[in-house]
Amino acid sequence: MPRLPTIVHIDADAFFVSCEQAVQPELRGTKCACGGGDRGIISSASYEARACGVYTPMPTARALKVCPDLILIKHTSGLYGKVSRQMFDLCETLTPHVQRNSVDEGYLDLTPCGYRSTDEIVAVMRGLQRRMWEELRIPISVGIATNKLVAQVASKYHKPRGFEVIESGHEQEFFAPLKIGELPGVGKKTQLMLKERGVTKIGEVVERNESQLESLFGRGWRSMLSRARGEDDSVVHTDHDDAKSYSHQETFSKDISDVQEIERVAKRMVDSLLIKIRADGKRARTMTLMVRYPDFAQESHGRSLPEATDLESFFYPLISPLLKASWREQRPLRLISIRFSGIEAGAHQLDMFAAGDEKRRKLAAVMDQLNAKTNVVTHGHQLSARAKFKSGES
Repeated sequence: MPRLPTIVHIDADAFFVSCEQAVQPELRGTKCACGGGDRGIISSASYEARACGVYTPMPTARALKVCPDLILIKHTSGLYGKVSRQMFDLCETLTPHVQRNSVDEGYLDLTPCGYRSTDEIVAVMRGLQRRMWEELRIPISVGIATNKLVAQVASKYHKPRGFEVIESGHEQEFFAPLKIGELPGVGKKTQLMLKERGVTKIGEVVERNESQLESLFGRGWRSMLSRARGEDDSVVHTDHDDAKSYSHQETFSKDISDVQEIERVAKRMVDSLLIKIRADGKRARTMTLMVRYPDFAQESHGRSLPEATDLESFFYPLISPLLKASWREQRPLRLISIRFSGIEAGAHQLDMFAAGDEKRRKLAAVMDQLNAKTNVVTHGHQLSARAKFKSGES
């Protein structure tokens, strides 16, 4: 069975400018750019400005010459980091396997999510692209493939708002007609050298024999040939050591609409996530619940506590209201997920609910040790007892 294209590269379009346009909608459709004074450089330009010859990084003085009616925008302190976090928070509602490459681009690995067809993956990623625009007013381009290299190239294929899917077995076919400079790692000097040697497209690398390739690329010719074929075995890296969020999702064996059963599943996910949070010596402040329908449409809602904690008893009461806020259509559900964010270091008890917290924390630690020894997260009577104990019942 062919491998599904489960590796996704997202790339925000003209990110800095898009962030500024999100808070100043009157700038949309104009020739504008983020940059400094006459001696500064352009850090981001709208596509309207790019059409006039403005690019990054171009000296601001030169940009004003090629585009006299260019609107210069000063950088807004703190805005880009905030929007970037919101972007990747949305990504993590789909999968916990998210690699933040930079402030405006990254990878998602959908392999563990259990999708059965490319159509399902496309529907989910179309939904994410739509949510980025509707909720953040940030346009993104999406590349979907079987590996990171092809996904990265695919996301830049039809910018802005691009959406490209490369099925398994079509990687080399997709790469062949592209300019050699489209291959990551091939800089301008290498492009000029290759052009002089008659290589201008990626496919022309594959056509060369071994001696010709060695003459072009030296000892690294095998790696270059592999990349030109669209081969890549690098993995999507998630920095678990400095986690910004903890998330878990569960796809039901069949679509369900039983509220009590859904809440039980959610409570079980809260249990398993907080075990990890305590083990990492962290605490969480915000819990987000996401529901997904059979047609892959999804909704989510989150709430934050006054202070971060590592105890289930403060998050259990949020499950029911979050489910009601997220599950507005009342259709059967395909999947739910729980995500904890607002992660802080060090165990800490909420001052306003301090009475009895240390006792619960010690008991929670004992339960965690028992679960680790038996390697069991129970689903029946033991889970019910655990939930009662952590909610303060006897």
